[in-house]
Amino acid sequence: MLRERDGTAVRPALHEIPWPVPIARDGYRIVDRMRADEPGELRRLKRALLAADAQIDPKYFYDANGCALFGAICAQPEYYLTRTEARIFAKHRAEIVWHLPTSAQWIDLGCGDGRKSQAWIAAVRARRYIGVDIAPEALEQTVRRMTVLFPQVECAGVVCDFSRLLSIDDIVRERPEAVPVLFYPGSSLGNFRPPQASALLSSFRRNLAPHGCLLIGVDLVKDARLLEAAYNDARGVTAEFNRNALRVVNRLLDADFDPRKFQHRAHFDSRAARIEMRLQSRVDHRVRIGSDERRFRRGESILTEYSHKYTLERFGRLLSKAGFSRQRVWTDPAGWFGVFLASQ
Repeated sequence: MLRERDGTAVRPALHEIPWPVPIARDGYRIVDRMRADEPGELRRLKRALLAADAQIDPKYFYDANGCALFGAICAQPEYYLTRTEARIFAKHRAEIVWHLPTSAQWIDLGCGDGRKSQAWIAAVRARRYIGVDIAPEALEQTVRRMTVLFPQVECAGVVCDFSRLLSIDDIVRERPEAVPVLFYPGSSLGNFRPPQASALLSSFRRNLAPHGCLLIGVDLVKDARLLEAAYNDARGVTAEFNRNALRVVNRLLDADFDPRKFQHRAHFDSRAARIEMRLQSRVDHRVRIGSDERRFRRGESILTEYSHKYTLERFGRLLSKAGFSRQRVWTDPAGWFGVFLASQ
């Protein structure tokens, strides 16, 4: 549970907590929860591309090449999000850890390469690491690396699309003695419209049991020029990342999208407080999507991502609506990014 300074809860002394915790078995396990609904997922993807306003869910960015490209995006000078969040973590880690449970289950949502979790696993003396991601190959590599880096921490991976609401409470309950901490950095929640984000946060709370908590990063509203530059880097890495979604679609749906016929577009909609990322057709052309065909006119676009930006107050209300009544927040000096710690 969160450790309050007012005496309502007491933080255990470090000598009372056995760590590293011995694991009874070697290796790790991967739980794959994607395969059962794969046909339904592909039907939804196809319908979205054939619709009048074509869309590709941003989860289809993340094949092996997409994961590598996103890593490159995070290193671009315009992409302030990763660096700013990392500075908040580095500056305030000790204070944040004071409020986190020790010997926890560290649940890394959308874990990618898992590097953001490494310092936290040691700091909170985690008993267990659970990586959760939609990309199975990348997830297995991450969990394998965590097993090597933290040989006394039980490591597991869950392949799932938690954007359709998180459901891993059965796995969490396997270790009832270890309080769960959901770690969702990088402002990925911004990909969801507010009603979807609220539903997703509510599903997070349901997976946390009575005393778990959520540590989440949120990008904040700021000057539109800074926001748009972050999604239009000069080297064109984000553009390549965006077009890579078409290659993923080609493999999944037996389609023949030509990424060269689409250009990357990203702009900030100030009324909706979100970045909108699209692929815009350069020419009139037709695309085969399985047994169907879709005509794209010159200038017509495919929506690939929203990235909603929040004020501290607005995101706090969203957490409260999802049942997280206890909240703390840390920001950078410029107020560009927020890190929230929330519990029931």
